[in-house]
Amino acid sequence: MSDAPRLVGFEELSAAAVRDRLVARRAEFWAGSMLGEDAVLALHDPIFFHQLGGFGAVALTGTGTGTDAGYLLGVVSADRLAVVHALAVHPDQRRRGLATRLLTRFATLASEVGARVLQGVAHPGDDAVHGLAGRLGAHAAVSPGHAGPGEDRVLFTRSLPLD
Repeated sequence: MSDAPRLVGFEELSAAAVRDRLVARRAEFWAGSMLGEDAVLALHDPIFFHQLGGFGAVALTGTGTGTDAGYLLGVVSADRLAVVHALAVHPDQRRRGLATRLLTRFATLASEVGARVLQGVAHPGDDAVHGLAGRLGAHAAVSPGHAGPGEDRVLFTRSLPLD
């Protein structure tokens, strides 16, 4: 797996530069997503790169600075809930286990600071997220009105640590 993208925590990079690159390439990373443009942009709030970036990571291909292949934004709440805020993998890198690697890294870091549960939210029809969550052993539950009136979502939950 020497050609596999390497995972680099945001704390090792320039938060502003990473955010700028990922926002500039959002159409690529979020191709096929059920989210609209405004929702994708909202996921990239600067706070997740600056103040909450300690759990975030980018996957880089190649040597040196590399090329962005995927990323995860997440946070651990005061009540020890590890929340996946955003997870995206470039279409050229999909179906190679990169999303699982990013989630595993996040879950490990979250467990190390006391998180007891991993959680994420998705559209009910997002088959890619449903498949990934299932492979990780997450429980799915419909959350009516989760994103506002008539905007149901599926809440995926899994205990930590990952085994």
